[in-house]
Amino acid sequence: MANEALRVAMAAKGETVESLAEKVRVDPKTAGRWLTSGRIPHPRTRLAVAEVLDRDAAELWPEPFRRRDLPWFRPWAELEQDAISIRSYQPLLVPGLLQTEGYARAVLATGGLLSAAEVDQIVAGRLERQEILCREEPPQLVVVIDEVVLRRPVAGRAVMAEQLAHLAAMAQREHVQIRVIQAEGPWHTGLAGPFVLARLRDGVEVAYLDNQLRGQMVTDGIDVASLGRRWESVTGEALPCRRSIALIREVAQTWI
Repeated sequence: MANEALRVAMAAKGETVESLAEKVRVDPKTAGRWLTSGRIPHPRTRLAVAEVLDRDAAELWPEPFRRRDLPWFRPWAELEQDAISIRSYQPLLVPGLLQTEGYARAVLATGGLLSAAEVDQIVAGRLERQEILCREEPPQLVVVIDEVVLRRPVAGRAVMAEQLAHLAAMAQREHVQIRVIQAEGPWHTGLAGPFVLARLRDGVEVAYLDNQLRGQMVTDGIDVASLGRRWESVTGEALPCRRSIALIREVAQTWI
C-alpha cells in the first residue's frame, strides 16, 4: 500500500526520493519503497525523516505508534525495539523493562496523579515493551540499581517480594545482568539521576533521561559519550553479578 501521508509531506517540503534519501543517509531505492509499497523504516530512520519533513513520525507511519505508552515516550519505545544492547541505571526504582505488573501499577498510582484509566494504559504499554526480552534475539540488558530500590516499600510486602523474585529470575537469563550498588557505599555520580543508553543495530548509540514531567531522548554524540563515562563510573561502584543476585535474594526474604 502506498504511503500517501509521506508523499504529501515530501511534496510540501519539496523533497524528492533522492534528496530525502541523501538527508537521512539511506539508499534511494529504500526510500522509494517507503512510498510505493508502504515499507516502514527502522525507528531511528523514521525520526530522521520526520525531522527533515517537519512532521510527527506517527503521522507518517501511524502503525508502529499505535502503542499504549505516553505520546512523549513513544519515540524512545520505538528505538528500544531496535536496540541490540540496553544499559540502564536507576537509583530509585526498578527499571520499567524489569517491573512486575503489580510493582508498575503501584508506582504509577502513587499520589493519585494519574487516573485509573491512565495507569492501566501505561502499565499495558510497559508490559508490551518487556516482550523484547523474550524474543528470539533479545537485546543485551545490563541494569545497575541502588540497594535502596530493593528495600524501599513501593507497595505491599507481597508486591515487593514478587518484584525481587522476578529480578532474581531475570538475572539468570544469559542476556540480562543486574548489578546492585550497596547502600553503605559513598555518594557516586549516578545519584545525579537515572539514565539509559541503547546501542542500535547500525551501531549508533542513543540515550534517554527521565524527569518529573517527561523523558528526554539524547542523540548528540558528545552528550551520549558523557553519559557513557557516567555509566563506567556507576558500574565501578556496583557489586559483581553473582553477589548482586545473592543480595537481591537476601532482601527478598525480608519481604516475605
